[in-house]
Amino acid sequence: MNLASLAFKSSWNRKSSVLLTLFTIAISVMLLLSIERVRQEAKSSFANTISGTDLIVGARTGDIQLLLSSVFRIGHANNAVQWQSYEYIKQQRGVAWTIPISLGDSHKGHAVLGTDSSYFTHFRYGKKQMLAFEHGRAFHNGREVVLGSDVAKKLNYHLGEQIVISHGMGNTSFHHHDDNPMTIVGILKPTGTPVDRTVHVPLIAIDEMHGSGHNASPRMIGKAINKPPNESVHSHDEHKHEDHDHHSHDDHSHGEHEHDDHSHGEHQHKTHQLVESEPGDLIGEPKQITAFLMGFDSPLYTLQVRRNINQYKGEPLLAIMPGVTLRELWGMLDIVEKILLLFSIVVVIISLLGMLTTLLATLNQRRRELAILRSVGARPWHIFSLLTSEAVIITLLGCLLGTTLFFVAILLAQPVLQTQFGISLSLSMLSSYEVKLLGAIMLAGTVMGLFPALRAYYYSLSDGMSIKV
Repeated sequence: MNLASLAFKSSWNRKSSVLLTLFTIAISVMLLLSIERVRQEAKSSFANTISGTDLIVGARTGDIQLLLSSVFRIGHANNAVQWQSYEYIKQQRGVAWTIPISLGDSHKGHAVLGTDSSYFTHFRYGKKQMLAFEHGRAFHNGREVVLGSDVAKKLNYHLGEQIVISHGMGNTSFHHHDDNPMTIVGILKPTGTPVDRTVHVPLIAIDEMHGSGHNASPRMIGKAINKPPNESVHSHDEHKHEDHDHHSHDDHSHGEHEHDDHSHGEHQHKTHQLVESEPGDLIGEPKQITAFLMGFDSPLYTLQVRRNINQYKGEPLLAIMPGVTLRELWGMLDIVEKILLLFSIVVVIISLLGMLTTLLATLNQRRRELAILRSVGARPWHIFSLLTSEAVIITLLGCLLGTTLFFVAILLAQPVLQTQFGISLSLSMLSSYEVKLLGAIMLAGTVMGLFPALRAYYYSLSDGMSIKV
């Protein structure tokens, strides 16, 4: 019988204490791998939020505050950028595109972002991926709105429905723009970024809500047209919307009755009907915006334009490079990452110390077993190898079980982290860094097994054969 088989059978004879130790190691391994995976994915999610943008320009404030408020919708911008300054800077040489951003309003806790059509053309996330529509299209006029995927899913919104924007960024607002209802004309595909939790409206809508057009009577909004192909939408023919003029009055009334039933039945047959409208002005005459994103024809213009903007005499402005500021942000959070890593390492060490305690505690009970092995020809190094092999087997099985529990935990936590924190966890194979962590745990477990092995190495044959009272 080889040593590995003997070590396994010897451990199985003490299965209660061994299983408890193994489960402790598995939990610590799962905790360590989970913390590291969430940390890496969170960093990756932040880095993927914006891509292809060379500069972010806003009123002079802190670099990180401007990045968090304009891209991640975290915090508030203290000041705004004058529209004239935006128009002047976008005309500078080398500027390929700009995206104006106006923040400050919300809808049921979700940030409302005012922008124009360039947002859907030039904004990139992840690996320079474009925004794509799950349903509908971009807005055409000041009464249309495009929702992020999480907003539509959480609030169960569909194309053609109307929503009301609230003043302020909080979950609760006492000022609603009831006289400016917005019609949902588009729902974006999931991106795993703050875009999913954002309500997008035209700049002119923000201007009308807060400017001279605030009390203007609502304009005609688009009407629903025929269903898009390959979508299981509610049959248009059932409601006869487009045949009203050709029906008798009774039929017309009956059609309205059907429509009312449809509306008051809490949209049991909610659909994603396209809404048609005439293209109109999306910008209006805004006086100021929160920030704007910039892209250049060549990276060579980035530093030059950034310096010019930071020295702009028209008003105090700040231009930041998103990648550089993100690295600064992670540099600030480095201490938090180290604390989390230290916490998980301490848990692993405690579990390995538990294994050492178990092996030492059972060593005295196994003196007779070891003496019998010595009496049948086992040498001291056989005893040493046997106890070391037991520690290696327990650590190895603990790592395998912990890795399995880690994948199960990732699978269960994926939807919660995605919806609540915007962190997209990938159920991928272990990275080289994670494999190195498991290797370090195996090495530590082996070292822990050396202590009882050395102690047993020096046991004499008579230690276990004599009965001690």
